[in-house]
Amino acid sequence: MSKFKKLAAAGLSVSAALLLAACGTNGAAQKASRDKQVLNLSAAAPLDTIDISKATGYGQTGNVFESFYRLGKKGTPAPGLAKEGQVSKNGKTWAFKIRPNAKWSNGEKITAQDFVYSWRRTINPKTASPYSYLFSGIKNADAITAGKKRPSSLGISAKGQDTVIVKLDKPIAYFKVLMAYPLFGPQNEAFIKKTGKKYATSSKYMLYSGPFKMTGWKGTNDSWSFVKNGQYWDKQAVKLQKINYQVVKTTNTGYQLYQQGKLDLTPLSSEQVKQLKTSKDYRTYGYSYVAFLAYNFKAKDPVVKKALNNKDIRLAMSLALDRKTLTTKVFGDGSTVPKGFVSSGLAYDPASKRDFADEQEVANTVDYDEKLAEKHWRAGLKALGSKKLTITLLASNESTNADALTQYIQSQWTKVLEGISVKVSSIPGKNAYAKASDGDFDVYVSGWGGDFNDPMTFMQIMESGTSYNYGKWTSAKYDALIKRALNQDANDPQKRWDDLVAAARLVNSEQAITPIYQQTTAYLQKSKVKGVIHNNAGTQWSYKYAYIQ
Repeated sequence: MSKFKKLAAAGLSVSAALLLAACGTNGAAQKASRDKQVLNLSAAAPLDTIDISKATGYGQTGNVFESFYRLGKKGTPAPGLAKEGQVSKNGKTWAFKIRPNAKWSNGEKITAQDFVYSWRRTINPKTASPYSYLFSGIKNADAITAGKKRPSSLGISAKGQDTVIVKLDKPIAYFKVLMAYPLFGPQNEAFIKKTGKKYATSSKYMLYSGPFKMTGWKGTNDSWSFVKNGQYWDKQAVKLQKINYQVVKTTNTGYQLYQQGKLDLTPLSSEQVKQLKTSKDYRTYGYSYVAFLAYNFKAKDPVVKKALNNKDIRLAMSLALDRKTLTTKVFGDGSTVPKGFVSSGLAYDPASKRDFADEQEVANTVDYDEKLAEKHWRAGLKALGSKKLTITLLASNESTNADALTQYIQSQWTKVLEGISVKVSSIPGKNAYAKASDGDFDVYVSGWGGDFNDPMTFMQIMESGTSYNYGKWTSAKYDALIKRALNQDANDPQKRWDDLVAAARLVNSEQAITPIYQQTTAYLQKSKVKGVIHNNAGTQWSYKYAYIQ
C-alpha cells in the first residue's frame, strides 16, 4: 500500500499518460495479489457430512457456516449474523437482531425464520443429531429430545423477519459463546424441501452463510475447496479467494507435498518433530482436546465387563502409563500431561482465577506409579478370581500419532500389569466411531475437544444417556451435581463452579475414563500465511482474516 501512495504523490509532476499507465499497473498488481490469495491445506480424512444438524464437529466447516456470532481470538464471541444480542435481567430470554445485509450464498436474505427452522430440525429426534444435547437448557429442549414434546415447542421464535427470540429454562452461563457454534446457525427450509434427499449430499446441494462457500465436494471424495462467498455480510474483510483441501493420510506424504509447495500447512508426526523442530517454519497449535480411554462398562464379553467395572483394574491401567514420557519423548510435539478429563486453559475459577484443570486434580489417579499400579492390578484380578485378562484396544488409525500411542499403551500395560494381554484394533476413524457408538469394544482410544470455553462442554459427555458416553458409565451423584449446576446454582457463578469441580473430581477419582494427553499439534507453516485464527475450543480454525503475504 505504501508504494501505491508514493506513486500517487509523484503523480503531481508526471504527465497524464504516465499517470494512466501507473493506474493500469496498479490494477494489474491488485489482480495479481487477488490471484495469489489461495491457501492449500490438508485434511486427515474425508468429510462425513456438511449437514450442520448431523455433523460431529465444525473444525473447518465453521468457515462456510455462521451463527449469531463466530469465534474470534482466544475463543471470544465476535460479530456474526446477528447485528446485536440482548439478554433479559433474569438471564432467561435472549433477542438477536439479524443483520439487514445477512444473505445466503445464493443471494437470498437470511431471516429469523431460518434460525427457527434450523433449530427445530436439529433437535427433532428423527434427525438424530449427535449434538442435540447442546440444546439442553433451552425451553422444552430436553422434553423434545426425549420424544415427549414436539420440536415446534422449542423455545425459539421469530419476531418479524429480523428478530430471533430465544427462551431458556434457566440462565446458561456460556450461552453467548455457545451461539458462536455453527450447530446453532440457520438453514433454509425452502432450499431443503427443494433439494429433498439430495440436501447436503454434495457441495452444490447446500447454501452457505459464512465467509466462504464450498465447491467440489461430492460426499466421499478426497479433495474440495472453499471459495470466497461474495454474498457474505462482511466480505470486504475476507482476503483469501480460495482454500484448497486434500485428504493426506500420512504425515510423510504431507511433508513431501509441503516441500513441493502443494501444501501451506501440514501436521507433523512425533518422528518428524524430532527432525524439524529447529525449522523456521515449525510451529505448534494447542487445543482443548483431551485424549482418553473409554472403558466399556457394558462390554459384551462377561469377563471383560466384570473387569472394567472394577475400579482397581481401571486405576491400575491409568497408573501404568507414563504420560510425561509419552508426551515429551514419544510425541515431542508440545502435547501435555492432563490433570483430569477436563482440559487445561479452558476456564478459570471466578474467585481465585485458578485453572479448572488444577482444581479437578485427584492424587494417585493419573500419576505414573508402577508399584501402586501393580497393587491395584493384583486387587482387581483377585476380585475377578483370575490371574489373566485379555482386552482389545480399539483406536482410529487416522490421527497423527495414532500408531505411536497404541503401541506405547500396549507396551506399558504389558510391561507393568502381569497377566494382561492387549490386542490392538486400529481402524479408520469412521469405523472406530461406529463400533464405539454400538458398544462393540473393550477399551476405546477416544477424546474430546471443547465446543465452548466452559467446563460444561466436557462435563456433559459423562452424564447418563448422552451419545458420547460410549462406555455407559453412570453415577447418580454425578448426574445430581450437573443438574444442580444447571439449575438452582445456574445464577451463582461460584456455587456452579464448585458443583462442576466436585463432579469432575468424582469422574477422575473413579477413573470412569482415563485421560492420556492434552493435544498440541506440531505443524510446518509457510511464513507467507498470515492472519489464521486458531482457538482451543469450538470452531478450531478460522480463515476469515487469513491472507497470503
